[in-house]
Amino acid sequence: MINKPIYEPHCAAARVIAALLSYPDAQLRALLPELTIVLSRDTVLSAERRDAVFALTADLQQSEPLEAEARYLDTFDRGRRTSLHLFEHVHGDSRDRGPAMIDLQQTYAQEGLLLTPGELPDYLPVVLEFASTQPYGVAREFLAELAHLLQSIHAALARQQSPYAAAVAAALDLAGEPVQQPETVPEAPAEAPLDEQWAEPAVFDGCSVAGQNAGPRVQPIQIVRRDAASPRRSKEAIV
Repeated sequence: MINKPIYEPHCAAARVIAALLSYPDAQLRALLPELTIVLSRDTVLSAERRDAVFALTADLQQSEPLEAEARYLDTFDRGRRTSLHLFEHVHGDSRDRGPAMIDLQQTYAQEGLLLTPGELPDYLPVVLEFASTQPYGVAREFLAELAHLLQSIHAALARQQSPYAAAVAAALDLAGEPVQQPETVPEAPAEAPLDEQWAEPAVFDGCSVAGQNAGPRVQPIQIVRRDAASPRRSKEAIV
């Protein structure tokens, strides 16, 4: 993401969390010591959340590279419950997802942020980077509007005892939202195996793969543009 500089108390923490939720390739692993130093100077996260994120960075540093990469894929790319693509939790594979992506990308562009090739606007690390470029109050409000999705992802990760739950909990901390206990968060319905989800439909049984015409599981995200005459606030309203 190409972004503009901003100096706010949440900026460093948001970018550290965004990095830690990204694919743990060699470049990220090389940055882990620096990310730890930056996080040690943070004053926004609670001590509990900061210590938990320290544990995640230590875990990534100690893991074998191939093991860390495989675990990341198993955690985030094998099912919708823990997907870091937020619109997966709202629109699934329905047609509504495309327009929502376009609206969110245009919102970023209006703030001077351009995605690099291959980046999707609803990817949580991208969302956190966007929040890091906004004034603290705007970023806090923006992330708070996402809290119901973050709670769901955190609960799913916590049930798996994944160390990545610490990073999502830290994102909730930035939003000013208390982290709910996993048992209090409704669990999404069991998902069919990936092979079944993407199997070709039977002849005369529609033209899309399974789930593509399904309605959203929760209330849709709507991107609401701020009226030029209204006070400044987050341009995304996620309801």
